[in-house]
Amino acid sequence: MKPSHSEAVFFYLCTPIQEQMQRIEELLTGTVIKGAAQRWQADISREQVQLQKTKKDFEGDLTLVVFPLMRHARKSPEETARELGTWLESELSEVSSFNVIKGFLNIVISTAYWQQVIAHVAEEKNYGLTEPGPGAPLMMVEYSSPNTNKPLHLGHIRNNLLGYSISRILEANGNKVIKVNLVNDRGIHICKSMLAWQKYGNGETPESSRKKGDKLVGDYYVKFDQEYKKQVRELTEGGMDRKKAEETAPLIREAREMLLKWEADDPEVRHLWETMNGWVYDGFDTTYQRMGVSFDKMYYESETYKLGRELVREGLKKGVLEQEEDGSVWADLTDRKLDRKLLLRSDGTSVYMTQDIGTAHQRFSEYPIEEHIYVVGNEQNYHFQVLAHVLDKLGFEWYDKLYHLSYGMVELPEGKMKSREGTVVDADDLMDEMIRTARQMSDELGKLEGYGEEEKQVIYRQIGMGALKYFILKVDPKKNMLFDPKESIDFNGNTGPFIQYTYARIRSVLRSAGEYDSVIPRVDLNEKETDVIRLVHDFPVTVGTAAREHNPSVIANFMYDLAKEFNQFYHDHSILSAEDPDIRLFRIHLSRIIGDIIERGMGLLGIEVPERM
Repeated sequence: MKPSHSEAVFFYLCTPIQEQMQRIEELLTGTVIKGAAQRWQADISREQVQLQKTKKDFEGDLTLVVFPLMRHARKSPEETARELGTWLESELSEVSSFNVIKGFLNIVISTAYWQQVIAHVAEEKNYGLTEPGPGAPLMMVEYSSPNTNKPLHLGHIRNNLLGYSISRILEANGNKVIKVNLVNDRGIHICKSMLAWQKYGNGETPESSRKKGDKLVGDYYVKFDQEYKKQVRELTEGGMDRKKAEETAPLIREAREMLLKWEADDPEVRHLWETMNGWVYDGFDTTYQRMGVSFDKMYYESETYKLGRELVREGLKKGVLEQEEDGSVWADLTDRKLDRKLLLRSDGTSVYMTQDIGTAHQRFSEYPIEEHIYVVGNEQNYHFQVLAHVLDKLGFEWYDKLYHLSYGMVELPEGKMKSREGTVVDADDLMDEMIRTARQMSDELGKLEGYGEEEKQVIYRQIGMGALKYFILKVDPKKNMLFDPKESIDFNGNTGPFIQYTYARIRSVLRSAGEYDSVIPRVDLNEKETDVIRLVHDFPVTVGTAAREHNPSVIANFMYDLAKEFNQFYHDHSILSAEDPDIRLFRIHLSRIIGDIIERGMGLLGIEVPERM
C-alpha cells in the first residue's frame, strides 16, 4: 500500500538527514496540536494543520490556514488565528512574531532558527539526500524502450532524461533502484526494416556507408514506407479499395511472412535479424553515452514474449480469458468498464500486451519490487491501465505495484515528427546542434575568453547538454511541451546555462576567498540572506516531493529559484568586500552551501555544472 499524501509528507520530513534538527514545520505542527488539546480540549490530526509558504506580499515565513480549526476553537477566524499565534510565540523560541490576515496566521521565524539551519547544513555531507540503508525499498524504473528499426529521436530524449532523473531522485530518497531498458527487438516494424534492406540494400553496412548502425537501419524503415505507399497507390489507382490495398500490398504481405518465419526460428531470417540488431545496438550505446544515461539491466522483447504467451495460455485454461472461433485469445474487461483486449492473434503471434505480461512476471519473479515505474508517453495511458487489470485477472497480487509515469509529447516549432516519413529530429543531430549553439553563444558573449581549446570543448558540451536536459526536465512530465533549442540555451531566465553560470560564479568567489575559517559566525541576517536560507531549508522536502510525485520538474524549478535568489543577493550585497570580517566569512560559507546544493540538485537531473564558465 502506498502512503497517503499526508503520510508521505511526514515521511519525507523525517528522513535520516533531518534527525539532528527538527524542521520548523514539524515544530509548528506539533505545537498547534498540543495547543488545541490544552486550550480547546480538542484532538486534532496533522492533516488539519495546514502550513504553506507565506505569500510575498505579506510579512512572514509560514502561514497557518485557520479555517479547519475554527470548529474546535468555536471562535471567529481572526480570534482563532490570534489565539494560536500567541500560543506559538509563547511556546517556541523559533517564532519571533506573527500577524493575522483574515483566516490566515502569518508566522515570522527567528533569525536564530535560520542560523541553526546553516550550521546544520554545513555539517551534513550530503544535505537533502538519503543513502539507501538495509531493507530499503526496491524500485524498478523502465525507460528508453526503443525499437530496433530506427535511431533515437527527440521523443526518446525526453523519455530517457525523465527515466534517468527519476531513478536518481528515488535513490536520493533512500530507495534502491534498478534502471532497466526493454528493447523492442521483434515485431512487424522490425521486419519492415529487414525486408527493405534485403530488397534494396545491396549489402550496405555501417562500415561501407560510414553511418551509425541505428541510422542505417532507420533509413531502410523509411525506405519500406516509401515503397509500400507506392504499391498502395498503384493498387488504388487500379480500382482497389484503399483498406484492401493496404492489407494486400506485396511488401506488407512479405513483411508478415518474415515475422512468421522469425517466430518459427527460420535460420536465414534470424541471422539477418541478429546482424541488423547488432548494428542498432552499437548505435544506441553511442547515443546513450553522449546523453549521459545508463541502465543496470537490459531486457529484450524477443526473450520475454514467449513467457507472456505461456501465461496467456494458462489464463485461458483457468477460464479467466476467452478464445474466439478464429483462435485469437482475449481478456474481457467490460465488467471493469474497459474493453475486450486482444492478447494472442488468430495465428498465435503475440501483441505488445502479451510481451508486457511476460516481462512484468519475469521481473517480479527476479526481484522483490516495491514499485515498478514505466516511463512511457501518454498515448499509452489506456495500455497500462489495461495491463494492470489483465495481471489482476491472471491472479498476480503485485498488479497494483505498477506505476505509469505518463509524459506528454515533445513538439518543435515546426510541428509534430513522424518516424516512418523520416521527419523525426534525430537525437544525435539535436545534441550536436545544442553543443554548436552553446559554442556560438559563448563566443558571442565572450564567456570563455582566455580558456584553452580542450577546456572550451568540455564546457561547450556541458552547457549544450545542460541546456537540453534542463529545458526538457523543467516541464511537468504530464504536459506536452514545445522544444526550442535557441531558447533553451539562453544564459538568462529559467534555463540550464543560467543555473550553471550561477554555480561557476560561486566557484569563482570561493577560489578568490582562498582559505577561510571552518566555523560559521553568527551574524544579523538581512532580508536577502534570509530568503536564500529559506530555500536551502526547503531542499530536502523538495527532493522528497519530486520522488513522491515522480516529477523532476519540482527539482528543476527549485534550482532556478535558488540560483535566482542567490544572484539577487550577490547583486545587492558584497561577499568578499564586506567590511565586517564575520559577515564576509558567513557569506563565504553561505555561498559554498548554495553551490553544493546546486551541484547536488542538478546532479539529480543528470546535469553537470562547470567549475568555470
